[in-house]
Amino acid sequence: MNAILQPLLHDEIVILRAPTQAWSSPSGAIGSGAIHGIYHSDVRIVSRAEVRYDGHEAENIATVPGGAESVAFIGLLRHLDDSTPDPRVRVVQRRTVTTTGAIESIVFESTLEHEVSSTVVVRLQSDLAEMDLVKAGLTEPLAPMSIEGETASWGRDAIEASLRATGAALAIAADGFLELSWTVTIPAKGSTRLGWAIEASDADAVVRGLTTPPGWSVPVLTGGDDRLARWVSRALGDLDALRLTTVADPTSEFLAAGAPWFFTLFGRDSIWAARFMLPLGTRLAGDTLRVLAGLQGTSTVAETAEQPGKIMHELRRGTLEIPGAGISLPPLYYGTVDATALWVCLLHDAWRWGLPGDEVRSMIPQLVAALEWMRDFGDADGDGLLEYVDSTGKGLANQGWKDSGDSVQWRDGTLADGPIALCEVQAYAFEAATHGADLLDHFGMDGGDEWRAWAARLKSRFNETFWIQDADGAYPAIALDAQKRAVNTVTSNLGHLLGTGLLDDRQAALVARRLVSPELNSGFGLRTMSTDSAGYWPLSYHGGSVWTHDTAIAIHGLSRDGFVAEAGTLVSGLLAAASGFDYRMPELHSGDPASAFASPVPYPAACRPQAWSAAAAVSVLGSVLGLNPDAQSATIGVSPSPLAGSLSVTGLRLGDADFSIVLNDDGEVTAASGAGVLVG
Repeated sequence: MNAILQPLLHDEIVILRAPTQAWSSPSGAIGSGAIHGIYHSDVRIVSRAEVRYDGHEAENIATVPGGAESVAFIGLLRHLDDSTPDPRVRVVQRRTVTTTGAIESIVFESTLEHEVSSTVVVRLQSDLAEMDLVKAGLTEPLAPMSIEGETASWGRDAIEASLRATGAALAIAADGFLELSWTVTIPAKGSTRLGWAIEASDADAVVRGLTTPPGWSVPVLTGGDDRLARWVSRALGDLDALRLTTVADPTSEFLAAGAPWFFTLFGRDSIWAARFMLPLGTRLAGDTLRVLAGLQGTSTVAETAEQPGKIMHELRRGTLEIPGAGISLPPLYYGTVDATALWVCLLHDAWRWGLPGDEVRSMIPQLVAALEWMRDFGDADGDGLLEYVDSTGKGLANQGWKDSGDSVQWRDGTLADGPIALCEVQAYAFEAATHGADLLDHFGMDGGDEWRAWAARLKSRFNETFWIQDADGAYPAIALDAQKRAVNTVTSNLGHLLGTGLLDDRQAALVARRLVSPELNSGFGLRTMSTDSAGYWPLSYHGGSVWTHDTAIAIHGLSRDGFVAEAGTLVSGLLAAASGFDYRMPELHSGDPASAFASPVPYPAACRPQAWSAAAAVSVLGSVLGLNPDAQSATIGVSPSPLAGSLSVTGLRLGDADFSIVLNDDGEVTAASGAGVLVG
């Protein structure tokens, strides 16, 4: 077996329309990078694709995105040109992906006074490698292809692909490549075009794309500081391309977690992304809730980690094998400790944002089952706290959002032993129990007082066990280990405690101070681990890097708990990072300080786009505006904004009503309009 090296992504070009994606070099060529390929349903249907013009490559001068699903590669053909300094012949290769394949076109343009001819040869191959192999840097043998007329076909198991190239001569070369060839004439001062299209299908697919997805509200931001507007605009384009349904429920959509590795349903990721998007409407949240409710656990199955009432972790077309890691996850896997509580939190928040009462009422049985899972299964040892452990030995060792094997460690770098009780999971559970009780009361159901009492006991237990101290004062530990010892590393998990009701005012102030300390705040967002920990490294996946969604959660909590200056500090850092990434925020980036580098350093294997990183733009917008809905009205905060200059926002939604907000140069609300909108 080849060495396992995860492909680097940071300088590659990606276009997507879930469940299809295409990765290439900036010139458009596919094959020089390990991630390169055209993928459908997590299978690489094209592993190499190159174009030659009379044996020459085009000299790339520009790569121009056309939205999330399209890109143009503009190049020169100087071997056809004259001897003058100005380029007079160019080629525009445009690649577009669809929910079922990819379309390529090449347009030749010339301003020469005479016609020129060229022989164009496109060479393609496919290894039909599944994404888990690609992620390990591995490949499969080439798939044999067959030709009939102007169509080539190939496939393996459930995957079938075909290519049609009008006007081309098709042949299988001695090295196994499929070759398409044309002889074209470019008229004097004119243009000509050729192209091909690939279609793919997967009989084993568990998710599918939306060919005509319904629209969602698109906010319009205008003002002196355009960074947030540009981030929101880019993010919404990416999120639109990540929309999927399950095959089992084609009427309800959700957001795929991210490209390239996570083009499917993830409980935690899809919940957070839908929660972030609530200021733009409740339909996505309602759909996401229903999809996950339809997969809610009903039995106890050790192999899949399913338990009654539990919300799933991920859905795949087959077993996910992670080479070299000893991990084998079944197609429907429930190994997550936080998605169940977060599902309840999303249901409550969607209701506050105006999700129709009938829709909420229809999910009360799943709400009750989720609450009972927290009590009966999430708290496996009955100590009043939620913990997790992988009982199979081949599942995820860590089952919070920081799910890498080394994410929970002591300040000296030693790994904590499980079962693990994470601090933020207790906050989610507290919020779920208290807000679940509110929903039960509102819809005339019994049990509200019982769940408030359960939450109160959890809060008391948290205060007894999680709070520890160092030279800088008191703070909550990241977790309790198997011996119920407080794991003393200072981490970004603290930010998830704010705004949930778990902390009192004094405790919240201590956490807020930690979040903006130089040990956690990089200047480009919140580090996952403080710099004073032995395990800290700026390029560690969960041990010092910056995750956009993680910082956005902290910003939201700070804003809700009244720490506006601290929230503004972190917002400023994310806006600086967004500018450095051309407003397509990756899954994560380096935790290097902004004082060391003028722009954020990429984490080279980070997904981009990723749903919760993109949706974080909408959450940050809501935090900047101080939005606080209660199902009947939206209260707008009047605290100073971290943006420079005035800001006008239209296209926000509360239930089925639009509203807008205007901030002045000092960041204060000067106008608000729309049904139920209050300034307070």
